[in-house]
Amino acid sequence: MAKNTSRNPRYAALNAGGNAETRRLIDASNRLAEEVARIFPSEPDIADRHYWLETIINHVPDYIYAKDVEGRFLIANQVTVADNGLEAMKDIVGKTDFDLHPPQMAKAIADIERRVIETGEPIFGIEERAIVSKGRDRWLMTSKVPLRNKSGKIVGIVGVSRDISDRKAAERLLEGQARLLEMIANGRPLDAFFRDMILLIEALMPGIKGSVLLLSPDGRYLFHGAAPSLDEAYCATIHGVEIGPRMGSCGTAAWRGEQVIVSDIQVDPLWDDYRELVLPYGFRSCWSTPIHSRERKVLGTFALYSDVVGVPDDGQKELIAMAAHLAGIAIERKQAEDRISFMAHHDALTGLPNRAQFEEQVAEALEALRGSGQWAVLAFLDLDNFKLVNDTLGHAAGDELLKVTASRMRASVRKSDMVVRVGGDEFILLLNGLPCERDIVLARLEDIRRAIAAPMQIEGRSLQVTCSMGVACFPNQGKTVGELLANADMAMYRAKELGRNNLQVFTEEMAAKAHEKLKQQEELRQALARQEFFLQFQPQMNLATGRVFAAEALLRWRHPERGTVSPAAFIPLAEETGLIVPIGDWVLRAACRQARAWQDEGLPPLIISVNVSARQFRERNWAAHVAAILTETGLDPFRLELELTESLIMQDVPGAIATMHELQAIGVHLAIDDFGTGYSSLSALKRFPVRRLKIDRSFVADIPTDLDDNAITAAIISLARNLGLRVIAEGVENQAQVEFLRQSGCDEIQGYFFSRPLSAPDFEALMLQPRFSIHSV
Repeated sequence: MAKNTSRNPRYAALNAGGNAETRRLIDASNRLAEEVARIFPSEPDIADRHYWLETIINHVPDYIYAKDVEGRFLIANQVTVADNGLEAMKDIVGKTDFDLHPPQMAKAIADIERRVIETGEPIFGIEERAIVSKGRDRWLMTSKVPLRNKSGKIVGIVGVSRDISDRKAAERLLEGQARLLEMIANGRPLDAFFRDMILLIEALMPGIKGSVLLLSPDGRYLFHGAAPSLDEAYCATIHGVEIGPRMGSCGTAAWRGEQVIVSDIQVDPLWDDYRELVLPYGFRSCWSTPIHSRERKVLGTFALYSDVVGVPDDGQKELIAMAAHLAGIAIERKQAEDRISFMAHHDALTGLPNRAQFEEQVAEALEALRGSGQWAVLAFLDLDNFKLVNDTLGHAAGDELLKVTASRMRASVRKSDMVVRVGGDEFILLLNGLPCERDIVLARLEDIRRAIAAPMQIEGRSLQVTCSMGVACFPNQGKTVGELLANADMAMYRAKELGRNNLQVFTEEMAAKAHEKLKQQEELRQALARQEFFLQFQPQMNLATGRVFAAEALLRWRHPERGTVSPAAFIPLAEETGLIVPIGDWVLRAACRQARAWQDEGLPPLIISVNVSARQFRERNWAAHVAAILTETGLDPFRLELELTESLIMQDVPGAIATMHELQAIGVHLAIDDFGTGYSSLSALKRFPVRRLKIDRSFVADIPTDLDDNAITAAIISLARNLGLRVIAEGVENQAQVEFLRQSGCDEIQGYFFSRPLSAPDFEALMLQPRFSIHSV
């Protein structure tokens, strides 16, 4: 029994729509009948009506057919008949799908039609793959409704199928594009992306086989990228093909940078040298499109092969252009990822592996050598006086020097070894699998040092650069990467201490010294917090008047275990670690506070002299910091004198002069300490806003017996007087030195001849004594 669907809301809507469509068909039928009546005034007979109906349905491009309840064709239009391989309607009437198609496909059709007949419910818009392909992948949208007789009994089905292949192809293309773009975004491997892209194009263009070739970095050859449907032997044959003006379709397209369409390989001259290679595979046409970057640089080619002669139609050209565009995006994305990965693991300037890559790989290298009876040698090296090249020739010359040095090191080691740039002018060498013989290891390393030190031409100048190298061997001098690096680093600093341009192998003594240095550094840090520092003050006396006019503040350390520690024992370490900055601030503040206290106690006018370290002087806004300390302690600026060493000033003459002028503007006096040891030029000296030169004790120690020191000291005094500067000599210890200095025109002296450094109370007591006689012994 047929099911009544009139109460089913879904089918009521369909019937409503159907009724509207029916009315439109009736109206059209009435108009057609009127036109027929006008042409044929007499009433047409049944035969004419049958002819007209058959003519109408045969002009419809869709499949239209009717079947009985057993699935036998009752009627079908000409498209249905022809696509099932028959000639006329009479040939299909009475047949079932089992007579026309494979059993599995016929059964699927029969099951759907049986459901329509049994339920009485129509089925609309079924999307199904066409059984008859016509040489291409086809899709149909099918609707099937019950066929009823005049009494309403279901006697079969009526079916209509429309070809929607173009729409399905467009949908598949959109889905494929989305999937390919997702693969690009997710960074999928290029070969997987190319494979899916080619399979998509092949599905949309039946009979076509695709291939992607990638251009070599030097732009001369094409290498296999992907070709899932091509014979592997053919792919291997064209792998590495050279590009050129007559190199088949792909080689020529890459050469020209434009699409090359070869419609017939057998006659096209571009294939003259490759025709015999391709014909065994049955290819007759090949269409190759260059894959471009955004800057129109050729990255590779996308080729389509066909076994028939021909050229792509407009739709196929659009597919080819789309595929080539997506391939270009994918290749550029992969190249960008490769560049990012390279930059993350390599030094941008030299191209050497960086510290990150070294640490990733070195552990594996050491593990491979463990128990092998061989050594891995880790060398930490630093170029000597590299800063001088940068400062004198500029950073471009410095960069070129680093690149040449890196190239020389790379050429001096084996492929299994590593050369790493740590940063600046520091490098790491890892030599793998060397014999456990010290002489062989040292000989290899000295060969590398000699290669580095060979003359090189930088910006038209011949330069030589040496290096200081520290060495540690695995497993004897370190069993982990961290131990080897630390020990090689210690050895390198030992090489620098010994005058640079040498190689030092790590020893336990170095480790002991390093540990001691680390301990001293921590003690020094704690000394500031525990207030273990104190000041002593050494008087400075005017030679003409015999009056003490100034005191130099000298830092001392009262160590809880070692007692009073000389500045020479800890100031270099403070400079190296940067602790000199907070320590120097403490000294400046304490000295200013003491000077203000003496002033408040009514002592004679006094200048307090404080030494300044290079690290302090380079601090940002240091002059403002000095002004803040003066305000905090209440000391008048003109009662403070800052002693700057020549070497400090000469590190950055323009910057030093600018800071000195800022200090002078505050009202602070400036002096050059240890004059004669820092190689300052006279042109620079005359620009320094200083009031006093301090002759280094190394010149004073042997006067008046050493004629050279006499001449140098007299020259410094004469120079200072000509520049309008006062001169003070330090390290004065005897009357003979005093007399020479006074006769040479020296203004002031400082040293044991007059007084050792004193505590604050002792200095105050000294200031209250009668005037000192410069003629005393």
